[in-house]
Amino acid sequence: MTRKISRTLVATVAACLLAFASVGHARAVDESPSALAMTGDALLIRPVLLATTIVGGAVYLVSLPFSLLGGNAEEAGEVLVMGPAKATFVRCLGCTQSGKKPETVEQTGN
Repeated sequence: MTRKISRTLVATVAACLLAFASVGHARAVDESPSALAMTGDALLIRPVLLATTIVGGAVYLVSLPFSLLGGNAEEAGEVLVMGPAKATFVRCLGCTQSGKKPETVEQTGN
C-alpha cells in the first residue's frame, strides 16, 4: 500500500516538474488580467507553483552529487528551482507571462 502511494506521489511530482519547469525570463509584461484571473491565480496556481518550487528544490538537493559529477549543477538548479520560483514570485497576479509589470514613470515639465 505504501509503495503504491509513493509511486503515485513520485509520478505526480514528475508531472508537475515537467509541466512547470520551462518558464520564460523576467521581462516587462503588458497585460491587464481580469478579477477572475487574479483570483484563480492567487487561490489555485500560486500554491501549486510554490509546491513545485519546494519539490524541485528537494529533487535538486538529491540530484546535486550527480549533477556536480556531470558538470551541469547550475543548469539543474535553474530548471528545478529557479524556473518555478520565478513563475511563483516574479509573475504579476493573473498574468500569463513571467515578468514584472512596468512601473509608470511620469516626467515633470521644466
